Amino acid sequence: MTAPIIQMRDVSKYFGSAIVLSGLDWQIQQGQVIGLLGRNGAGKSTLMECLLGLRELDGGSVRLFGEDVAALSDATRARVGYVPQKSGLFEWMTPLQLLDYFKAMYPRWNAVKVDALLERWGFNALMLNKPIGRLSGGEQQRLSIIRALAHDPELLVLDEPVSALDPAGRRAFLAELVDGVIERGTTVVFSTHILTDLERVALDVAFLKDGRITLQGPLDDLLEGARGAVGGQLAEPVSLEDLFIKVTQ
Repeated sequence: MTAPIIQMRDVSKYFGSAIVLSGLDWQIQQGQVIGLLGRNGAGKSTLMECLLGLRELDGGSVRLFGEDVAALSDATRARVGYVPQKSGLFEWMTPLQLLDYFKAMYPRWNAVKVDALLERWGFNALMLNKPIGRLSGGEQQRLSIIRALAHDPELLVLDEPVSALDPAGRRAFLAELVDGVIERGTTVVFSTHILTDLERVALDVAFLKDGRITLQGPLDDLLEGARGAVGGQLAEPVSLEDLFIKVTQ
């Protein structure tokens, strides 16, 4: 079996006296599409930042593509795409300036894909030359997604990527995620509070509770295992919402 793309061992993270992650172990294999679920405040964003080396650990270790995240090479960084919950874009730049800036950082930048996504997602000439700070929240989030997809990453980490999108924008993003990313065998870690979106994308789910991954597995298997038996017969099918409430309560 090949080594996991993401390997987190005994990871701990504190904010003052608050324990966010506590002795967390998590492995993700190449090609997995996994949804990360947890209650608000469970630490999902912190977990994603730790696995990418964006937050210093208080304990444990994280390896990404076999490298310590505290000392990732430029080549390994170029294999990763990340959409944070807050876009984090340079608001004084225009979208065109931003994309040109990041293009210089990624040898595998796919200009054809970028142009197609800009057109498909409604970025006209006026929007492309407007300061990012003057774009709507949904427009900024679409731009953040385009930036993350532009270099055809081998690992894509998405933290609530559709939170600012309207239903049409969510549908377009999920279609691109399935057809343009997952079909290529990209490893995807996807956090969202919209369970129906996760069901359309993720094959596996992991639940974060009390600072640890408390349950992980193929979504269909977990739902089937949660049904249980009543009088020798299987109970009614369990929804992901039912499972979420049961595991995280």
